[in-house]
Amino acid sequence: MLMYLSLSVTLARKKYSVKYPDLYSKDSTIFNCIQRAHQNTLEGYPVWLGLVLVVAFTHPLISAAFGFIWVTSRFSYAHGYSSGDPDKRLRGAYGYVGLSGLLISAVYSALQLLGWV
Repeated sequence: MLMYLSLSVTLARKKYSVKYPDLYSKDSTIFNCIQRAHQNTLEGYPVWLGLVLVVAFTHPLISAAFGFIWVTSRFSYAHGYSSGDPDKRLRGAYGYVGLSGLLISAVYSALQLLGWV
């Protein structure tokens, strides 16, 4: 998923003539949306990864299921955002189901690992 988004930004840089080190384009809203979708995913990835790993210690299938929901939502989010209409990024909002499930499961897993439940 991260490689797909990275490749999307690379191709968009060529298409919209945005040179490094410029992070955003002054002229292309679509490029900026593609770049922002990638950045936002990178911002949330460490939290997701930590939660997936903690839950996987005690509940690997639950971890995989909630993790899969979040990953697929990032594709939906990026596809919607890349259209140039930032409101379409909300198509990936179902990822919060996966992230919330991971968070609740991580707390429960941590309590299990500590022997408190």
